Amino acid sequence: MFSGAQISLYPMTDDFVRVILGAIGALEPYRPHFRIETDDISTLIVGPPEQLFPAMRDLFVSAAGGGIHCVLAATASRGCPGEPDDPICTPIAGSRHDRPLAERIAAALEKVQSAPKTGQNVAAQFSLYPLGSGHHMDEIYGCIDFLKQSGVFDRSKNFCTKLRGDAGQVFATLSEAFLRFGAPEGHVALDVKVSANSPTKA
Repeated sequence: MFSGAQISLYPMTDDFVRVILGAIGALEPYRPHFRIETDDISTLIVGPPEQLFPAMRDLFVSAAGGGIHCVLAATASRGCPGEPDDPICTPIAGSRHDRPLAERIAAALEKVQSAPKTGQNVAAQFSLYPLGSGHHMDEIYGCIDFLKQSGVFDRSKNFCTKLRGDAGQVFATLSEAFLRFGAPEGHVALDVKVSANSPTKA
């Protein structure tokens, strides 16, 4: 299954070049399993769907770790019919994202609870788009049920859901929303913004 994300990083500092280039270095451990391309707008990462959000977490925590206000904007996609299949995108063997909603919610909650903490608090808002599914609202409502139990749910907003907590749990929650909701072989897109060290906490 083709999966990947376009990521843009916005450090609010005059020293943004050093912060961005240093953060991109956090992607080095993923390079053996990913295709990574950076230009003047964004960084593309293409690879196993289970590793997309851990890679984004490491990138963002590296950028935000110095205490500056930093924002990450990303669009993630899996199963896009307009892209070629690629061996690096094949899901981990034995992964089952086609189970009933209740089972998927329970499995997602277990993953979030076991996610390692980073020590970096973040806020995030995202929208999930399960495309081409006749029961897409069931999937969205199931995802919302999961989010409200995740431990990082902040509130519902117009057109999106807000999360807040340690980056480890927040990015794990985003990953589980991306992986477990929507048709297992269907096209799913997720739009996300993540912020750390904001001068406004509301």
